[in-house]
Amino acid sequence: MRYFERARGRWRALSLRQRIAALVVGGVAVLLATVLAAVLTVGGGGSPGPPAAGPPAGPSATGSAPPAAPPPAPGGVSPLTGLPGGAGRIVAVKIDNAPAARPQTGVNAADVVYAIEVEGGLSRFLAVYDSNHLPQGDRIGPVRSARETDLPLLQQYGRVDFAYSGAQTAFLPVLARADLFNCSPQQDDSFFRGKWNVAPFNEYVVPSGILDHFPDAAAARDVGFHFGDAPAGGVPTGSFTARMPAASFTFTWSAAQGKYLVAVDGKPAMTTDAGQMGAPTIVVQKVTETTSPRGLVDSFGHLVPFAPTVGSGEAVFLRDGAAYRGSWSRPDPAGGTEFRYAGQPMAFHPGQVWIVLEPA
Repeated sequence: MRYFERARGRWRALSLRQRIAALVVGGVAVLLATVLAAVLTVGGGGSPGPPAAGPPAGPSATGSAPPAAPPPAPGGVSPLTGLPGGAGRIVAVKIDNAPAARPQTGVNAADVVYAIEVEGGLSRFLAVYDSNHLPQGDRIGPVRSARETDLPLLQQYGRVDFAYSGAQTAFLPVLARADLFNCSPQQDDSFFRGKWNVAPFNEYVVPSGILDHFPDAAAARDVGFHFGDAPAGGVPTGSFTARMPAASFTFTWSAAQGKYLVAVDGKPAMTTDAGQMGAPTIVVQKVTETTSPRGLVDSFGHLVPFAPTVGSGEAVFLRDGAAYRGSWSRPDPAGGTEFRYAGQPMAFHPGQVWIVLEPA
């Protein structure tokens, strides 16, 4: 109270000119503070996520938010798409594909999309993004939990950023030991929940935030893809369906768009930001589906599925309206996957690649 009395006394002692000057200076200060706050809000990328809650708790945390590493210089050809643009850092995102999670966001911007069986014979996506080709809206989702199949797939990409919503308690120590950067909401604040759906189908990630907070992710590298002209011998195929126990993927060739449009469970697979899902190259990789090597079970006590991607098997390749029956081989877990047709490496059409792990 005494403070305000002294302040009021000092104000009364000022001349009229001094009072006007004080008001002007104070008003300018308030205006500048308001403008600065607005600039900071807009400059933050318009992220719809929650405000930062301190530095990330992941491997890059040093007591303060790490500076954003400069992206690799563009140039050359991407080893994941065969398109110009060089090799940026990799962030992989686990995306839900349950009916309640559709339509998804950001899938069409991925370099590689894996479709993987999960509990109940349903499917989820593991989408791999080069930092040079992030979705225009800088959001991907809905994000869901990691599975055992993800780790061998990602191993061939090197130590990448892996964004997922969580995992079974028994699987968390395995993830912690894996040679990747764990980027779940427990390690990073680049996630937010949208109001247009209900949990657990409304969690999204801002990939640029992940890459800023975990800047040491491996750059895109050769994982076995070859790009070039279509080989001779393809069988004209306007539509092809790959199946899981409780999910199906139908790929229909669109000559007008130069890619296969995707339908999931008989309905067009739409996105919120880029129309129908589709890619110029589809790989149906037949795998000897088994159950969790670590004995992980679902909420009903059933062992969860596991798709082995180290080994070999048959494959069907779709490109340019034709199907090619060949094979895949990956003897080394640290190496890429070799896709072959007629005794030669199968040439993919440049662009996004879809790989469906279909139970053999």
